[in-house]
Amino acid sequence: MMTPMIESFVMHFGEMGNKWGFNRTVGQIYALLVMTENPLTANEIAETLSISRGNVSMGLKELNAWQLAATIHKPGDRKEYYQNKGNIWDMANRVFEERRKREIDPTLTLLRDILLDQAANDSEKYAQSQISEIHDLLENITHWTQSLQSLSPEKLNTLMKLGSGVGKVLDMRDKLLMKKEG
Repeated sequence: MMTPMIESFVMHFGEMGNKWGFNRTVGQIYALLVMTENPLTANEIAETLSISRGNVSMGLKELNAWQLAATIHKPGDRKEYYQNKGNIWDMANRVFEERRKREIDPTLTLLRDILLDQAANDSEKYAQSQISEIHDLLENITHWTQSLQSLSPEKLNTLMKLGSGVGKVLDMRDKLLMKKEG
């Protein structure tokens, strides 16, 4: 059922999914749903990916928990069908949001707790200053990504196309400010 091109993508996406916070099989199931125009049954997914029906059920549950898959019912058909939910931007936002919850938020909590402790000596004071910088960076990144996530895909595309142009604008602004001060 899969062409070599689609199979290559599905297998690679499975490996990438593992890096994004879900296992290889879940990544492959999701990639198959994205690459397939029509909704699939669990049996079709299992057959196409050569995995057990149980693994498909567990993978679909996880994709539903991530809000990446939708269950479809066809009139007159008792089978459940599955398709990807939303578009690629929705998927990216959900992955970012889950990673933030799983990785960034606990780290920020730990850093805040450490910064609330009284430093016992100069070594701990230095460590807290380093931790404060890390905390501030993560806070800024979190606020920035949340702002990006609130943009429409069209505005986000425009922003990404600006790319290094934004850096050039900021460099020009800095030069103008230096001339004003000097």
